[in-house]
Amino acid sequence: MMKFISKMMKKYQSLISYAIFGVLTTIVNIVTYNVCYSKIGIGNTVSNVIAWILAVAFAYVTNKIWVFDSKSWKWDVLKREVTTFVSCRLATGIMDIVIMFLCVDIMDMPAMIMKLLSNILVIILNYIFSKLIIFKKK
Repeated sequence: MMKFISKMMKKYQSLISYAIFGVLTTIVNIVTYNVCYSKIGIGNTVSNVIAWILAVAFAYVTNKIWVFDSKSWKWDVLKREVTTFVSCRLATGIMDIVIMFLCVDIMDMPAMIMKLLSNILVIILNYIFSKLIIFKKK
């Protein structure tokens, strides 16, 4: 049984790590959004942008080092990784902003519930982009 668990852990290591750091990234995003929107009183869209920027910075570092084990710190590698990472995250970030704007500002749905649901979709898409585009092994 232990051999099977070990084999599965090795096989799905990046997915498991991504799930852990995805949850932490989501926490950074949601806590930042909540502090900005509910506690400080910053508008929904601006709060969402601030939360996105902090979450993307956190996610890049954790994904590079611990999830996809990208060891190179050469300028060309960093430039490509950061550019593609930010571009993909920008796409899902815009999607998140549109979802939040439509659901919270237009349809008056509960902000925190919509933020959680939007983040689930964002996490799934970000994993796919990271695995297949940003940190793909050659």
